[in-house]
Amino acid sequence: MRARRLLGKTQKQMAELLGISLKAVCSYEQGWRRVPPHVERQVYFLIASRRGLAEGMTPCWEAKDCPDERRRCCPAWEFNAGRLCWFISGTVCECNAHRNWDEKMRICKECHVLGQILDMFAEP
Repeated sequence: MRARRLLGKTQKQMAELLGISLKAVCSYEQGWRRVPPHVERQVYFLIASRRGLAEGMTPCWEAKDCPDERRRCCPAWEFNAGRLCWFISGTVCECNAHRNWDEKMRICKECHVLGQILDMFAEP
């Protein structure tokens, strides 16, 4: 798991950090099981936090030029978390609140806000 290497953790340490079993980490890394969206999101958060990525980023509402009406109904704006919008439930990207994590992460992975973090996962 590239993310685990970026964080400098063993499989056991990663399992403890994510609150999952060691067997789950092993099965994700071997490709036997799909990484659930809530675990994936937590890994992105840890990487962004460790590297201070969120601090230098433009808030999503500015990057996407969201109108005031959309900003006011979005929890990312309400909680001043536009650099971590992909981590928050109920954001209104694409003009919709998302029904589930799979849907949200599908949209977030196509957005340049999360893309800045995902670029770290690209193989050199």
